[in-house]
Amino acid sequence: MLYVVLSFLMVALLLYVLLAGADFGAGIVELFSSKAHQALTKKTIYRVIGPVWEANHIWIIIIVVILWVGFPEFYNILVIYLHVPLTLVLLGITLRGVSFVFRHYDAFKDQSQILYDWMFRISSLVTPIFLGMTFGAMVSGNITLIDPTKPLSFYELFIMPWLNPFALLIGFFFTALCTFLATVLLIGEANATERLLYVKKARITNSIVILAGFLVLSYGYFNAHLFVTKFLKNPYAIGVVGLSAILIFPLTHSIKKAKKIRSRFLAGVQVVLILLSAIIAHFPDILIASHNELSIISTASAPKVINVLGISLLIGGAVILPGLYHLFKSFKMIKILEP
Repeated sequence: MLYVVLSFLMVALLLYVLLAGADFGAGIVELFSSKAHQALTKKTIYRVIGPVWEANHIWIIIIVVILWVGFPEFYNILVIYLHVPLTLVLLGITLRGVSFVFRHYDAFKDQSQILYDWMFRISSLVTPIFLGMTFGAMVSGNITLIDPTKPLSFYELFIMPWLNPFALLIGFFFTALCTFLATVLLIGEANATERLLYVKKARITNSIVILAGFLVLSYGYFNAHLFVTKFLKNPYAIGVVGLSAILIFPLTHSIKKAKKIRSRFLAGVQVVLILLSAIIAHFPDILIASHNELSIISTASAPKVINVLGISLLIGGAVILPGLYHLFKSFKMIKILEP
C-alpha cells in the first residue's frame, strides 16, 4: 500500500505541473506580450482556463495531504526549513486567484482593472519561480537540519537553502516550462490568425526551456551538486533525457505546423520524461540536506496509517477523476478525443 500512496503522490505532482503549470504560464504569456496582444491573450486565457482554473489546485492539495498524513517527518522538514518560499507561493496563488476573479467579475469596470491585470500577471510569474526554488532548495544540499550543538542564524537555516544560484536556476527552468506549456495549450485554442502568434511564442519558449535545462545541469556539474552528479551517473536517467531530446524534433515540427493534438501530447510527454528522469536518479532520496540524503520512505507513517491513506486515495480517485474528466470534456479542454 505504501507504493500505492507514492504513486498517487507522483501522479498528483505530474498533473499539477502539467495543468497548473500551463495555468501559471498563461499569465506569463500575457505579461510578456505586447500591449496590442495582451487584450487578445487575456480574452483567450479567460475562455480557456476560466471554467477549470480552480480544479488545477486539487493536485497540490492532494500532495500536501499525502505528505502530511503519510510522511509527517518529511512534511515537517519542508514546512519548517522552507516556510519562507512556501508562504510566498501561497501568497502568489491567493493574489492570482483574487485578481483573476475581479478582473472578470468586478461590478464596475474602472481603473482598478489595471491593478487586477498586473496582479494576475506578476503573481503568475512569481509563483512558479518560488515553486521551482522550493524544489531547488530540496535538492541543493543547503538545508542544514537544526543541531543544538551548532547554533545557526536565521539566514543560514531559512534563507540560504532556497536563495542561491542553483535554486534560482531551477526556478527559472520551471517558469520557462510553465510558459512553454501555456503557449502549446493556446495554439489549440486560438483562431487561424491568432495561432501564428502562439506558434511563434511556443518555439521561443521551447528554446528557453532547453537553454534553462542546460544551465541547471552545467552549474550543478561544475559546482558538484549531488543532485546533478547522481543524475549524470545514472544510465537510466540519461536514457530518459536522451529520449526527451529526440522528441524535441517532432515536437518542434508539430508546433511549427500548429498541430493541436500532437503538440500537446508531445509537450506533455516531455514534462513526464523530465520528472521521470529526476525520480529515476534519486528515488527514494527526494531531499538532499547538507550532510545527508533523506529517503521519503524512511519517513513513512505506521503501516496502519498508510493502509487507511491508500484506501482513501483509491476511493477518492474513483470519485474525483471521472468528475474532473467530465469537467474538462464539457469545456472542450480534452482535444485528443475529438476529430
